[in-house]
Amino acid sequence: MPVDVTIPAESAGERADKVLARHFTEISRMRLQEAFANEKVLLNGRAIAKSHRVCAGDALTIVLPEIAPTQVEAVAGDLVVLFEDDDVLVLDKGPGMVMHPGHGTGEDTLVHFALHHTGGQLSGLGGTRRPGIVHRLDKDTTGALVLAKSDRAYQALTHLFAERAVAKEYLALVQGVPVLRSGINREPIGRNPTVRVKMAVVTGGRGKPARTDWAVEEIFGKRAALVRCWLHTGRTHQIRVHLAHLGHPLLGDRVYGWRPRGAEPVPARVMLHAALLAFPHPADGRLMEFRAPLPADFLAQAALLRAAGHEETRRHPKA
Repeated sequence: MPVDVTIPAESAGERADKVLARHFTEISRMRLQEAFANEKVLLNGRAIAKSHRVCAGDALTIVLPEIAPTQVEAVAGDLVVLFEDDDVLVLDKGPGMVMHPGHGTGEDTLVHFALHHTGGQLSGLGGTRRPGIVHRLDKDTTGALVLAKSDRAYQALTHLFAERAVAKEYLALVQGVPVLRSGINREPIGRNPTVRVKMAVVTGGRGKPARTDWAVEEIFGKRAALVRCWLHTGRTHQIRVHLAHLGHPLLGDRVYGWRPRGAEPVPARVMLHAALLAFPHPADGRLMEFRAPLPADFLAQAALLRAAGHEETRRHPKA
């Protein structure tokens, strides 16, 4: 149904979308953007663009699109729950699990399983095929992630991620050993200009700002290293792109330059794990911190590298 909003004096001169987003705090920005796109935001009976500058006393009428029911069926599956309440579901994602349905996926995505686990209680604000999704982990990436069960949680969490107010810490096994033991990578990231399905460090103002802090945790001879990363932005494949740009692609990451060398143990997936996730709770603001233990395949890969590194040191003690 239509909703009328009168623009207060303090909002004069602002963009219509900004004013409405501030007014309708319980409504997702996606729904507001959809209303503008469908010419459902009116001033004196005429549709306005989201960039329209409003005046004090303007009477806007907005017709919000209905939230479509999810198109994903609930399917029983294995999930490791780190925390759950009425607002959020925090999981320890396993390897090989796709986040949500897409081209070529089956009924074995994390969303299918989460809908079954919660009895369908996932926020639908993110779309019919991605209920509850506020951030993503790649198929091969393991570790901590949060889903929004309530609409207020979806609103709050998407805002927190956008404002970089969520702490994210990862562990990665990389090829070779960085010369420096820690660093900060601020290279911008954008679409690879020649291979559009990949991301890349890009220059000339074409990429988006990105920042990855990193530190070496353990060295395995000259073969590999365990690196801890802290994300300050959330670009697609950010850690994989930044570490590959440093000359140290993640083990198993053929997309970004990893190739087996000699007798190096070959992993079955990209060796990346979301070890920590921390954020204020959407309901009361209390800090929530979750740690996901390293999965068995990651520990096994590190053990093989450690043994190979020890053998390398024994054979070449002065190397």
